[in-house]
Amino acid sequence: MAQAVRIHAAGGPEALVVDTIDVPAPGEGEALIRHTAIGVNFIDVYQRQGLYPLPFPFVGGNEGAGVVEAIGPGVTEVNVGDRVAYCMAVGAYAERRTIASRRLVRIPETVPDDIAAAVILKGLTAEYLVRRTRPLGPGDTILFHAAAGATGLIATQWASSLGATVIGTAGSPEKVALALAHGCAHVINYRTEDFVARTKELTGGRGVDVVYDSVGADTFPGSLDVLRPRGMFVSFGQSSGLVPPFAPRLLSLKGSLFMTRPNLANYVADRGELEDAAAALFGVIADGTVRVRIDRRLPLASAGEAHRALEARETSGSVVLLPGGE
Repeated sequence: MAQAVRIHAAGGPEALVVDTIDVPAPGEGEALIRHTAIGVNFIDVYQRQGLYPLPFPFVGGNEGAGVVEAIGPGVTEVNVGDRVAYCMAVGAYAERRTIASRRLVRIPETVPDDIAAAVILKGLTAEYLVRRTRPLGPGDTILFHAAAGATGLIATQWASSLGATVIGTAGSPEKVALALAHGCAHVINYRTEDFVARTKELTGGRGVDVVYDSVGADTFPGSLDVLRPRGMFVSFGQSSGLVPPFAPRLLSLKGSLFMTRPNLANYVADRGELEDAAAALFGVIADGTVRVRIDRRLPLASAGEAHRALEARETSGSVVLLPGGE
């Protein structure tokens, strides 16, 4: 038996209910892990709201870190006692869980559990954005929306280390200062400035090579308006709502633009790609290239509070849940 936070019907943060659940022994290709820290992400919110539908009831959460307590037959990726992390596997809001071992990656000794839980999903997202969706390098200029968010703080530091000039957006003077301290060369306060006009000013009218946009409705179509001809619009979230439907011809009219809607699952589906991406992520954390900010640590039972803070855009950095209420 284990304490878990489940969703029995789509709704607001109050839909997150603390339950006691049975945890099955690991079967073929599975491992039983005891969580030490659990990350909170916008995908958790979308699943709770029913935007990304799942069969009810389900245990929320998609990212966590912990210790392997048992393994089933045929497991080769991990051993009992290993410190491990994972993402993109719903069911993280629990003290213990059984999970496919192929999803687990070992945590290096240099990375604490709470940091691993805080970054494994967001950090792997940042990895594919700056290294694979559109590999960045010297000479590139990018606009990263929500630069003071958990993914933004990781991605902007990483992009800057690759040689890109990073322009960020944020919603308060405090968040602007935070983004400037984490890789951004310029940060636009979208509440007081027109990000389209300011971005064009900063780029001398040229526009940026790439826009990374997890905001959605509120930043569209402005995100297209700041791109240079043949630039790329990377839409990887919708914290303010879905990007409205539009005709593909709009991309042509605005400069023969490219658009992609990537999903982390497609970038780590292959075990080799997962291991390479995790190694790259833990490497930039270990060498200090990327500094990880944890905004708040809350007991597992306070998952609803974590969701409220995330939706209200009150957080700057990651939110971590701690089983047992540590």
